[in-house]
Amino acid sequence: MGKIVSTIAVLVLALVSFSLSYEEIKRAYEKSYLYERLGDYKNAIRVLMPVYEAYPEGYTVNLRLGWLYYLWGKYKNSEFHYRKAVKAVPSSAEAKLGLSLPLSAQQKWNEVESLMYRVLAVDYYNYYGNLRLCQALREQKKYDLMMAVAKKMLALYPTSVPFLVYLAEGYYLTGKKEEAENLFRDVLILDPENVTAKKYLRLLEEEGEKETEEGSKGEPSDQS
Repeated sequence: MGKIVSTIAVLVLALVSFSLSYEEIKRAYEKSYLYERLGDYKNAIRVLMPVYEAYPEGYTVNLRLGWLYYLWGKYKNSEFHYRKAVKAVPSSAEAKLGLSLPLSAQQKWNEVESLMYRVLAVDYYNYYGNLRLCQALREQKKYDLMMAVAKKMLALYPTSVPFLVYLAEGYYLTGKKEEAENLFRDVLILDPENVTAKKYLRLLEEEGEKETEEGSKGEPSDQS
C-alpha cells in the first residue's frame, strides 16, 4: 500500500511541478481519445505532445503514446514509450503487458517470454500475461511449456477458448492427434466459428484421408 501511495504522490506532484495546467492536460487527453475513436492516430499523438514535452518521463503519457504508436503501426516508437512507462513505474503490470504488444508485432518472442515471466512473478495467474506467454512459447516451438501454461490457466478458466486452442495446438504439434481432434471439437461447441479449430480439424481430416489412401495402396489386391 505504501508503494502505491508513493507512486500516486509522484504522479500528482509531477502534474503541479510543470507549466501545463490541469485543464490543459485534460483537454489534450480528451482530444487524443476523440482522434483515437476516429482512427486518426497521428493527430491523437500530436495533441498529446505538449504533455509529453512537459513530462517526458511521465508514466501515463508514455503509456498512452506507446498504445497510440502501436495502433499506428509504429512499433519502434511504441516500444520506446512503453519502456519509459515501465521505467517510470517498474511494478506496473499494465505497462509490461503494453510493451508486449510492439515486441510481439516485431516477433521478438524471447523478449516477450522474459517480460511475461516478470508479470507472472508478481501476478501468477494474470490472464493476459499467461496468454501472451503461450503465444511467445508457441512461436519459439516450446510446446511442452506452452501446454503447461495453458493447463494451469484452464484449471481456473475451464471454458477459456484461447487457452483451449493453445492446448489443442500443443497436442497437435507434439503428435497427439487424437487429443488434439477431441479438444478442437470441444472448442467449436464453445466458439462455432473458431478459425484455428476449423483449420486444424481440416488438417486432421486430410491427414486421416491420406493415411487411409496410403494404407489401401499397400494392401494386396484380390486376384481370385
